[in-house]
Amino acid sequence: MTMEQVRQAYASVAELYIGLFGTSQQVHADDLAFIGRHLAGRPGAVLDLGCGPGHLTDHLRSLGADATGIDLVPEFVAHAQAAHPGGSYQLGSFEDLAVADHCVAGVLAWGSLIHLPPQDLDGVLAELRRVMAPAGRLVVAIFVGDEVAAFDHKVITAYRWPVDEFSERLARAGFAEVERLQRPSEGPHRPHAAIAAIATAG
Repeated sequence: MTMEQVRQAYASVAELYIGLFGTSQQVHADDLAFIGRHLAGRPGAVLDLGCGPGHLTDHLRSLGADATGIDLVPEFVAHAQAAHPGGSYQLGSFEDLAVADHCVAGVLAWGSLIHLPPQDLDGVLAELRRVMAPAGRLVVAIFVGDEVAAFDHKVITAYRWPVDEFSERLARAGFAEVERLQRPSEGPHRPHAAIAAIATAG
């Protein structure tokens, strides 16, 4: 599976997706608090990678972050620009960020890494580490399972991870976990985890 396939899949359901998930009011309060705790008010640029409709980028900006939303899907970027005209949104991919080394204070990847085949994760984490300033903060959200495994996500194939194993991948890429939030399945919602990590020296 390629990122172009992911882009096409989300483009085909963009209007429905925006209706279901396009505002911060549709995000769990604990998740908003977690994001804010680690990325709000940080001096320097914050990137919301896979920003979708732009609601979390806008939420970060409301908390004082200099946040820019980046997404593969033109329909999402167009919606975000229209819905949040004071914000900054652009097309791009976390596989190859058009950003200089060590210049980003924070990165939010909220559910945007779930479609990466496991063998591609380390390369993307290395790219996130490349752009991260010293002591920069990374916040990711993933689906959780007992083993790394693909599942039939409603849009396109996604992957679940054991949280400890994902944290080990972060450590290998140069990030140290500082906080973890886990939530079991609730109704139609799959088990979920958020990890906040700091860029380590080196």
